[in-house]
Amino acid sequence: MASGSDRNPIIIGGLPSQVPDFDPEETREWLDSLDAAVDERGRERARYLMLRLIERAREKRVAVPEMRSTDYVNTIATKDEPFFPGDEEIERKVLNATRWNAAVMVSRAQRPGIGVGGHIATFASSASLYDVGFNHFFRGKDDGLGGDQIFFQGHASPGIYARAFLLDRLSEAQLDAFRQEKSKAPNGLSSYPHPRLMPDFWEFPTVSMGLGPLGAIYQARMNRYMEARGIADTSQSHVWAYLGDGEMDEPESLGQLSIAAREGLDNLTFVVNCNLQRLDGPVRGNGKIIQELESQFRGAGWNVIKLVWDRSWDPLLAQDRTGILVNKLNTTPDGQFQTYATESGAYIREHFFGDDPRLRDMVKDMTDDQILHLGRGGHDHKKVYAAYAAAKAHKGQPTVILAQTVKGWTLGPNFEGRNATHQMKKLTVEDLKRFRDRLHIPITDKQLDEGYPPYYHPGRDSEEIQYMHDRRKSLGGYVPTRVVRAKPLPLPEDKTYATAKKGSGQQSIATTMAFVRILKDLMRDKEIGKRFVLIAPDEYRTFGMDAFFPSAKIYNPLGQQYESVDRDLLLTYKESPTGQMLHDGISEAGCTASLIAAGSAYATHGEPLIPVYVFYSMFGFQRTGDQFWQMADQLARGFVLGATAGRTTLTGEGLQHADGHSQLLASTNPGCVAYDPAFSYEIAHIVKDGLRRMYGENSEDVFYYLTVYNEPIQHPAEPENVDVEGILKGIYRYKSAERGEIPAQIMASGVAVPWAVEAQRILADEWNVRADVWSATSWNELRREAVDVERYNLLHPEDEQRVPYVTRKLSGSEGPFVAVSDWMRSVPDQIARWVPGAYQSLGADGFGFADTRGAARRFFHIDAQSVVLAVLTELAKEGRIDRSLLKTAIDRYELLDVTAAHPGAAGGDA
Repeated sequence: MASGSDRNPIIIGGLPSQVPDFDPEETREWLDSLDAAVDERGRERARYLMLRLIERAREKRVAVPEMRSTDYVNTIATKDEPFFPGDEEIERKVLNATRWNAAVMVSRAQRPGIGVGGHIATFASSASLYDVGFNHFFRGKDDGLGGDQIFFQGHASPGIYARAFLLDRLSEAQLDAFRQEKSKAPNGLSSYPHPRLMPDFWEFPTVSMGLGPLGAIYQARMNRYMEARGIADTSQSHVWAYLGDGEMDEPESLGQLSIAAREGLDNLTFVVNCNLQRLDGPVRGNGKIIQELESQFRGAGWNVIKLVWDRSWDPLLAQDRTGILVNKLNTTPDGQFQTYATESGAYIREHFFGDDPRLRDMVKDMTDDQILHLGRGGHDHKKVYAAYAAAKAHKGQPTVILAQTVKGWTLGPNFEGRNATHQMKKLTVEDLKRFRDRLHIPITDKQLDEGYPPYYHPGRDSEEIQYMHDRRKSLGGYVPTRVVRAKPLPLPEDKTYATAKKGSGQQSIATTMAFVRILKDLMRDKEIGKRFVLIAPDEYRTFGMDAFFPSAKIYNPLGQQYESVDRDLLLTYKESPTGQMLHDGISEAGCTASLIAAGSAYATHGEPLIPVYVFYSMFGFQRTGDQFWQMADQLARGFVLGATAGRTTLTGEGLQHADGHSQLLASTNPGCVAYDPAFSYEIAHIVKDGLRRMYGENSEDVFYYLTVYNEPIQHPAEPENVDVEGILKGIYRYKSAERGEIPAQIMASGVAVPWAVEAQRILADEWNVRADVWSATSWNELRREAVDVERYNLLHPEDEQRVPYVTRKLSGSEGPFVAVSDWMRSVPDQIARWVPGAYQSLGADGFGFADTRGAARRFFHIDAQSVVLAVLTELAKEGRIDRSLLKTAIDRYELLDVTAAHPGAAGGDA
């Protein structure tokens, strides 16, 4: 035998550990014991003993490496399952009625002249997973608190509607209006969970796959944040996320698992419906998705509960003394299990049990029918209850339940486990009859033969329905339910914005810093200051928000257990369990999930929060645009700040940081109110109005998007009698021309307004042109209002025809109109058709690049001199000046030479 010094180092977690052996003799005794167990009882027995030792070691808090995967059996042993408190027979009847109505609703939606689609196979596989939750775990909101937050799998919505129908929460007319929201209004039901479309029913939009699990993680974290800061009692709230195994391929599904583990979110449970199928076929035909997910979640620090087999497997597993059955389960790929779900008991006997005499012997006394009904764990109420109870009882970690099911379960041989089952939407009469018989639904052949399949309701006074109502009452009310209990917030007084309205004096600051200063004053407000939730993706310093660190502090449930390297500085980095700032690391997706959770807290928990999410402009609507759509769908509110905006402002960072299009992307989101302000007083009025619209009386379900820049300028004081209406509606005359005879108009937004002012001066001094400068604070809002006006006029031809605001505002202004911004031309071109005169826009179309600000603006021809040329060009078209002067202007300003432009203020970094 090799001596201790000759041995390889102990391998722990894949890494060698050079721990010395202080008692080689004792070590030898342990190793000899293991050798004896292997020699005398076999490897399987030795393996069992090792697993028990590991389990005991953990009980004794001895650090041992985590196993990444376990056998393909249930995590919870039969002997450890808790007592099932429900009436299983009644619950089976309830579930059968729910299954029937869900399938019938989708099938009826395919009737001639409608054909709106729908999905039934997903709910068919997950019905028991939901039913146990509804009957025993999901907490409602009747106690005035937030209850549980449940992220329902999008494709399972028919089953949730079907259950609500049994509880008289939805009518038969509403079920027949599935996916017909306008044509059957007000009875229409949305295809999937959509709070904006059904604001009293759904809470969380989930059908954009991957965003449900991401949102659930940050909702659980937001619950802890609100509790820690004393804003809401969320101690009884639990977050449940129902997901598909195919959905877990989305990077958003798994990308933020670590934060849930790191912060010990034991108020969070994922339930992954592992029916082994994607939309087209197997998830892992040659592999095992449950095993794969187990290793990923374990590696991320989650508690994993595998719910693989139903109770019919218990006797077989109990007699598996050699481990031959477990080995067979471990080595059979998912694609084969899917096949078993579609085949006969004889086929399973031959192909699963038949290749080993020990396996064949196990089932020799079982009929083919009994073998056929060896089921999956996700369909067994008692097994599901045991998994849920264990998840709720587990402390210190989030839990994932990996539940194996069969897609299309109970729908019959044409649906169950078939590759095409996700796209199958209608049951034939024969399918319906088999389905009815399997569920014991009292509907006759005649009813199925003569018309559309009827819904089934056992009667309001039946024991099944009374049982359902009793269970929900005991759990605090009906779910899903969305309730808005929040009261309007007292809005800050005007003096809060006074500093911003004074401008910056001789100091040059960027509009990003102008906003931060306003935010600082708002956070001092005694009424609403604590409700601000600051969010940034590891860029607080970039945006000048490190000044908040010492006072607002960074939220960390563990506090700060170290001495900060900058502890002696005024702006020290400070973490706290009650911190106000969310620092989600380099994850725009995580930050946006925090934004959504905070922005919908007014409904989820009845306590408004005011999230302020500040990020690199390029990494907002472009990178996480789907989540901003989710935010609008969830009716979330708050402020979204696209900082370092513009295509030429952050020039040193280069192409991937040069945002010239997010305002255009924002225009596609109906819930987004987007502004591109130029000065601090504009920002003050926009923020004030945003607080009023989102948190005041008659609050609206919108969120505000402001693009702000990192280019320092001197901010003027608010002009006397400033046109506040124009600022909020999207355009106002900022600076009237003082000299010149030939009239023209220049419209600019954001960082381009100073270029327009400089162009105004040059035009007056050198070309005798009298150009007014307009600040277009929102091209998007101007277009939105104009479109609404046109829609009204189209449908009301006999009424007095309305005129868009931008047309009314610019009417009477002489000369051509030239628009300029640091965005692509499509942004200002949104209003072109409503401008009352000749119109030309300048923009930064194309890819950005690294250079000086001046060179970039000269390249895109959006600088002051290029604006001058554009105005002169339009005047030449109208015959106001000689066309030969255009070449003179190009030569004078060297517009074809980017090196001739003044480099401008330094702009290489943020």
